[in-house]
Amino acid sequence: MGNNYSTATNTLLTVDLMKAPFATSKSDAGAALLLALWALFLLSAMVIAWAININSRLTVSSYANRIVEAEAMASSGADIALNPTIKPDSPNLHMKLGDGEGFDVRMIGECGRLNLNFLTMGEDPRKLQILRQYLTLKGVELNDLDAMMDSLLDWISPNRGLHHMNAPEESDDYHPSHAPLTSLDELKKVFGWAEFTSRPGWDQDFTVIGSCGQIDLASASRDVLRALGIGDDFVDRFLQLRQGPDGIDGTADDFQFTSTAATQVPPEVLAALGLNTQQLQQIQPMVQFRGPVLRVVSVGRSHDVTRSVEMVVVKQPLGVARPQVFSWKEL
Repeated sequence: MGNNYSTATNTLLTVDLMKAPFATSKSDAGAALLLALWALFLLSAMVIAWAININSRLTVSSYANRIVEAEAMASSGADIALNPTIKPDSPNLHMKLGDGEGFDVRMIGECGRLNLNFLTMGEDPRKLQILRQYLTLKGVELNDLDAMMDSLLDWISPNRGLHHMNAPEESDDYHPSHAPLTSLDELKKVFGWAEFTSRPGWDQDFTVIGSCGQIDLASASRDVLRALGIGDDFVDRFLQLRQGPDGIDGTADDFQFTSTAATQVPPEVLAALGLNTQQLQQIQPMVQFRGPVLRVVSVGRSHDVTRSVEMVVVKQPLGVARPQVFSWKEL
């Protein structure tokens, strides 16, 4: 063999030389497999991340579309409510459309609320007593009540330089407007009213709409009716009659009162409230029935998304004029 090794030794050397390439090949193959698996893992992670991103974008896009659809449904319901022929108990105010869309609309008399300008203007003791009684029913203490009432009277009074006994004097930090309230939020600026106006739902029985003066018995709340000096039992009996079996105003099962001229109070209302002739004479100048101003709340929905439109309007007879809209809010 041309060397000094024995035949056995040469055989072993030959076998070792043949094994070396195979060992190296197996090592490289293992490393390549690991790299391939790592690359596959990274690719899978990228695909999953991309899929999650696409899915989240589709979810956001779908939700945005539902918001637009719900807003459109709410506006559609509000437009239907403006039609002069539509009454509060009309079935057209409640619609369900395909694919989870629809709207529900409620029409309630705005003048059932206490008009703060009407009650305070001129400082009529009878009107002021209604507001005082309402605030008392809401838990306002006597000392706070006097300050609230006097400060409100100062705020709307055109007389400058004079102030009521329990109201603060004007200063650099406190400037009454000396004019009727233009919004309910303005009441938050009046001295003594901060705590009351911080309560949830504090404004549910108030309004400043100029076309509302006398209190509308067709939509007045329980506390407003009680503030008129009517006993609780009579108030509850009247509300049960007015709202019908479902206990909700403005639905098909409401009691149909006798039609009267203009906004005159029907005899059934007087009987249910237990008013005698003397009591009727006392409150007659301050009440009405079915006043012209309406608060319309339209709730539109698209699947699980809801949006609302709230407006205060006076509807005009068909073909006479466009509805008079005092306020419009999208909630």
